[in-house]
Amino acid sequence: MKSTGAILLVGGAGFIGRSLAARLVAHGREVHVLSRMPDVSVPEGVHAHQGDQGDPDIVVPLLARCSDIFHLATATTPADTVWQPVMEAESSLLPALRFLEYAQQFPENRYVYVSTGGALYGDAELAAEQTPLAPISYHGAGKIALESFFGVFGQRYPGRLTILRPSNVYGPGQGLRPGFGAVRTLLERAMDGDSIAVYGDGGAVRDYLYIDDLVSACLCALSGPAGTYNIGAGRGTSLNTLLALVERVSGRHLKIERQSPRSSDVKRIVLDVDRARKLLGWRAEVDLETGVLRTWNSLQ
Repeated sequence: MKSTGAILLVGGAGFIGRSLAARLVAHGREVHVLSRMPDVSVPEGVHAHQGDQGDPDIVVPLLARCSDIFHLATATTPADTVWQPVMEAESSLLPALRFLEYAQQFPENRYVYVSTGGALYGDAELAAEQTPLAPISYHGAGKIALESFFGVFGQRYPGRLTILRPSNVYGPGQGLRPGFGAVRTLLERAMDGDSIAVYGDGGAVRDYLYIDDLVSACLCALSGPAGTYNIGAGRGTSLNTLLALVERVSGRHLKIERQSPRSSDVKRIVLDVDRARKLLGWRAEVDLETGVLRTWNSLQ
C-alpha cells in the first residue's frame, strides 16, 4: 500500500512534536499529529487527530495518507517507573507495538523512531552508537526493547527506518514536568523563587541539546541514509555548572535542597555524535548558554 506524501507525527503534541511540526509546516509540508490528549494544541496549519496509536481505525488511514512518519510517543520518564516495570510495558511498549503492527502494511513509508540517548548507555564518558547498552532504569530498558522491535521492522524493509537517540533536550515551548527537564525546571525555580531539589552532589554530567538542533536532525533523517544515530551536543555539563549558568542568565539566586542520589539517574552520559555529522551532515549549532538564555527569554 502506498501513501500520498504527508508527514505523520505520532505523539506529536508534546514539546518535540510541536517544534518539529512548526518547522515542517514552514517548509511547506502537510503535517498530521496524532495524540491521546483531548483538545490537542498544535501549530497553525497542522492537522490534529485525537486518539491512541494502537487504534487501527485512526492509525491505518493516517499511514495510508502519510509517507514519512516520526514516532515520538512516550508515556514515561526514568523517574516515573523506577520501581514499576509493568507500568513501563503497559504505558509505552504495548501501544507502540500495536502501531508497529499496523506499520507493516505500509513498508514503503519512511519511519523515524525517536528513542533516547540519555537512558540507554548507563554511565558513559563518550557513548557511540556501538557502545554496549546498559540502562539502569526500566524506562531505558523499555526504549531498548522498542528499538529492537523497530529494528526488526528495519531489517525486513531495508532503508525505511532510522532511529534517533537524542540527549537531554530543552528549549522554548518545553512544559514543566515534575522530575524531568533540568533546564526548564531550574528556570521555573529562578522565576518563582521556590526551592529546587538536587539529587546527589551536583556532579552528574549530561549532554544538553537545544530543541532547534534536534528538529534539524529530524529533517536530516528524512533525506539521509537509514541507520541509528546519536543526536546531542557532544559536550558534557555538570549539574553544578548548569545551576551557575541559570543563575547568571536569569540574574536570580536558586534555593537548593540537597537530596540523596536517585537509583534511576546515571552519573555521567555524553554522546559521541560523529556518525550523525559524517552521514547526516548534522551537528548541533546552539551552545548551552545561548540556548538557556533563549529559553529564559521565552518564559518572560
